[in-house]
Amino acid sequence: MTPRSIASVNQLPQPIKEALYTRFIPDELITQFAIPRDFRDAQGRRLLDLRCASGATDVVLALRRRVDDPDPLLYAHLTDTVMGQVHVLLYVVNDPDSPRFDVDRMPDGSPTHFGSVRRNLAAEAQACRAGLAPGQVHRGLRALRHSISAFEEFVVSLGQSMYYVEPLHYHNAILFEGYGFNYQRGRRRMESIDREFAPGGPLRAALNGSTPFRQPEFASRIRGRSWAIHDGILGEPFHDMTMYKLVGEQAGIRTSTATEW
Repeated sequence: MTPRSIASVNQLPQPIKEALYTRFIPDELITQFAIPRDFRDAQGRRLLDLRCASGATDVVLALRRRVDDPDPLLYAHLTDTVMGQVHVLLYVVNDPDSPRFDVDRMPDGSPTHFGSVRRNLAAEAQACRAGLAPGQVHRGLRALRHSISAFEEFVVSLGQSMYYVEPLHYHNAILFEGYGFNYQRGRRRMESIDREFAPGGPLRAALNGSTPFRQPEFASRIRGRSWAIHDGILGEPFHDMTMYKLVGEQAGIRTSTATEW
């Protein structure tokens, strides 16, 4: 029978699990970086790390261009909702040739957990100046369009017609809006944030240059707003945000009047 959820895929034999889960790796990524289709390098070493234990309701996929690359080319963590629908907890595509910024770890090597537990402020300031967004250790590959197309094929293969994502940062939510996602929860908050960054709003007034992440010009920049929010300008963490996408459909949502990235 056709598996209908992550949990049911995880019950299958390993070769079948791998064949199903690698469907959401964009072909464009495979071609651009000359990844062998068996995900092994010339010495036979695995480039694909797939964690999908039988009995688990989630899967973690990490694909490297080379086995000695410090960071994956693609990292994805998916799980099931309580209704058995696919929920994307994290999906990252890195440019492995771009400079690395250690925003994910402190100088002593301890993890920052995306800045939610602790922050490497020096690395974040460098990343911000280099044009990266919060949470990025490398520049991205602008592969979201191809990623969504491949991912929707995977969702359809499970007999499903919608899936969920968890935007970790403000800019992630705006990006997802641009690709047709809607909000299960969080839309009113996003609209409120936009109003408060407008002229006369309290968030715009708080962009007073007191930190590298609170520059006045950030009010009109999506990436700048995201850095300010990551810096705590809201007075609370950016969380409890869930979006969904109907396969093949565009929700047409736009919560930000900012036009610059």
